[in-house]
Order: sequence, then structure tokens, then C-alpha cells
Amino acid sequence: MTNTMDMAGTKVLVLAIDGPPIATEADGNDIIGEAFSTEAELIAIPVERLGPDFLRLETRIAGTVFQKFVNYHLRCAIIGDIAPLLENSKALSDFVRETNKGRSIWFLASLDDLRAKLTRVGA
Repeated sequence: MTNTMDMAGTKVLVLAIDGPPIATEADGNDIIGEAFSTEAELIAIPVERLGPDFLRLETRIAGTVFQKFVNYHLRCAIIGDIAPLLENSKALSDFVRETNKGRSIWFLASLDDLRAKLTRVGA
């Protein structure tokens, strides 16, 4: 079940773990529509919802979807453990490290970590 919640003054759309996979640009568009319909400012996506190729950077799926989120002024947090993927990809490790320094796209272990990050950055 997808729901919205307030975290540190930010309206967050929290996607359900058991929803359809996000595997294409069109899937990203659907999430943008859902975020707009709930007036969310940030989308929290469980890592389990990502399609198998989403974080394989050579497919460019993540980059395309994340760029659309940014273009529509939506922030995004991928929530969950991606350590196994990071071990096998220096490029992905670099990407995660750099995005986590910014204000638009984050990779975090839990919703509690998201709440703490929003509190630190001033929502």
C-alpha cells in the first residue's frame, strides 16, 4: 500500500514494497503522476521495487528516471540495502556517494534514516 507522510516538514510519498517494479522510463512517469496527485515533494522507493536492471548504470534507466524526477522538482530516496550491488560496481558506488551529497536523490537504509536526513538538511 502506498501512503503519504510528513517527515520533517516534507510531504513524502512512500511506495509499497509489493507494488509493480520500476523498470522503465514509463514506470517513472507513473510514479511522478502519483506524486503529483498526492502533492508529495519526495518519493521514497523501496529497493525491492526497482527492476533488475534499474541500478545497472549502463542501462541508463536510473539516470533517465532520476533526471525526470529532478526536472519535475521531485526528490527521491531509494530505501533499503544495496550493499551487494555496490560491491560489484565501482561506478554505482561512486554514483551513490555523489548523489547522497546532494539534495535530490538519496540512497538510505531505512525510512528512519530518511527522516534524519531531512531533519539535517532542513527539509
